[in-house]
Amino acid sequence: MTGFDLTGRLAVVTGAKRGIGYAIAEALAEAGADIVGVSATLDPEGSAIGDRVRALGRSFEGHRVDFADRAQVVDLASRLAGQERPVDILVNNAGTIRRAPAAEHPLEWFDEVLEVDLTSGFVLSQALGVRMLLEGYGRIVFTASLLSFQGGINVPGYAAAKSGVAGLVHALSNEWAGGGVTVNGIAPGYIATDNTQALQDDPDRSRSILERIPAGRWGTPEDIGGAAVFLASDAARYVSGAILPVDGGWLGR
Repeated sequence: MTGFDLTGRLAVVTGAKRGIGYAIAEALAEAGADIVGVSATLDPEGSAIGDRVRALGRSFEGHRVDFADRAQVVDLASRLAGQERPVDILVNNAGTIRRAPAAEHPLEWFDEVLEVDLTSGFVLSQALGVRMLLEGYGRIVFTASLLSFQGGINVPGYAAAKSGVAGLVHALSNEWAGGGVTVNGIAPGYIATDNTQALQDDPDRSRSILERIPAGRWGTPEDIGGAAVFLASDAARYVSGAILPVDGGWLGR
């Protein structure tokens, strides 16, 4: 296996039902990987992403897991780590966002966002990372954010979680890269998904965002797929501890 070919690899993608997670799962399958898709509302027996992966000639296994419920995530991690076929690629993409000014931000929202966007990724990485280290091979990719570098507005929990994701990428890479397990992150820019619908619907915010993006457009989930394939492949075997922006040039502005 060389380059970007993922034939024979097994990839777990969280938040795979729609948006960025769907696009990543589809791109990994196009590159040859079999997919385990996980989402809070995914129908394990029938889903658009499952149908798409199978249409590409790859196998698909679906799981419905509430990432705000740590017990459910721990159970999923244990089952995946204990199965006969090892997981080669883990994409920690599941996420949520809550919008309210910091002075009014409910603590339960803050806790929920950290649990979903940060802690669940550590739980899965820890459980599957141990197996990857035993196998001497693994690729872990987190979905970070522009708010891994910036503070945002009215999203203190999300900014804290995504800053934590960047720190976790660095920490895990420091410990695991020497064992054949690379750990990286993708920082999507402003992508047209459900999570950014409020911004898209606000004419003033949308205009100010577009004026700062050198590419001159909102990104699409499909723009993230190629970066995920790269970081999951042997083409990136010497890339670890990196946060790759896919942002139309936003951070370079």
